[in-house]
Amino acid sequence: MNSQNITFTQPSFLQQGDTILIVAPAGIVKQPTAIEKAKETFENWGYTVIIGDAVFNEHYHFAGTDAQRKNDMQWALDHPTAKAIWCARGGYGSVRIVDDLDFSKFAKHPKWVVGYSDITVFHNKLHNLGFQSIHAPMPINFKEPWPAIDESMQQLNYILKGDLPNYSIPSNPYNQTGKVSGIVVGGNLTILENMIGTSTCFSTKDKILFIEEIGEYKYHIDRLLRALERKGYFKDCAGLILGDFTDTKQNYPEFGQSIEEIVLSIVEKYNIPVLFDFPAGHEDKNMGLIFGHEILMTVGNNSSSVKFSN
Repeated sequence: MNSQNITFTQPSFLQQGDTILIVAPAGIVKQPTAIEKAKETFENWGYTVIIGDAVFNEHYHFAGTDAQRKNDMQWALDHPTAKAIWCARGGYGSVRIVDDLDFSKFAKHPKWVVGYSDITVFHNKLHNLGFQSIHAPMPINFKEPWPAIDESMQQLNYILKGDLPNYSIPSNPYNQTGKVSGIVVGGNLTILENMIGTSTCFSTKDKILFIEEIGEYKYHIDRLLRALERKGYFKDCAGLILGDFTDTKQNYPEFGQSIEEIVLSIVEKYNIPVLFDFPAGHEDKNMGLIFGHEILMTVGNNSSSVKFSN
């Protein structure tokens, strides 16, 4: 489906007492105390938090069988009064159930779907259906010491309540300067590449694309980015935001380029603003982005900013 001309529906922001549902549509949850800590924290902030039946299930790599995870996610999508679906963790598994889900009741009662990494699958799906979603930390990120993730969780709380973020980012010397506005979309690089040629591949026409990654070799990052280029992602987009590229594996022999150099070797010719070092991805500081929402991105020599329009 082409998402170029879609008007994006914004789910209702949350108020005190509203319900958040925690589900695990992908990998096994190995730290149940983190999920309980997330529930406790958000309940202390005034929300009602319900943990899905299958969150702590175990089926080899996954948080339960495909059927169990699908049923939990369907329950959350169909819930008539909940305001947010918070995915417990990523890992792998979302792509195994996304095509079996029915979004018809969700469309009547839209709610915020929150997560990152493998949850990019659902962000893509929702984007093509015309709904905003939130790229932000997940319950599994509650780990000791708790203050390490407090800033990001507080930011998620603000976004859920409708306090839209404005970010100031120190400039990277590799940035390509410029000022542009557009709908922000994106997620994990591997997942974005995996979606090419499927019903969850989206248009980047006149949009600002966000990308992050974890645990890949530089040659693989180069390969993934070139796949996006061949699809037209960079030719069509209005700007590019690079988040964290965490735990990049060492190439032998050396690949010979930094992450910034790899990116610019592909996108420099398109003359679009490029912002490196946005604090989102697989680090403790993982600041929220509202996919499907318009932002103003200003990339300067000394400082840069990302501002969400009201």
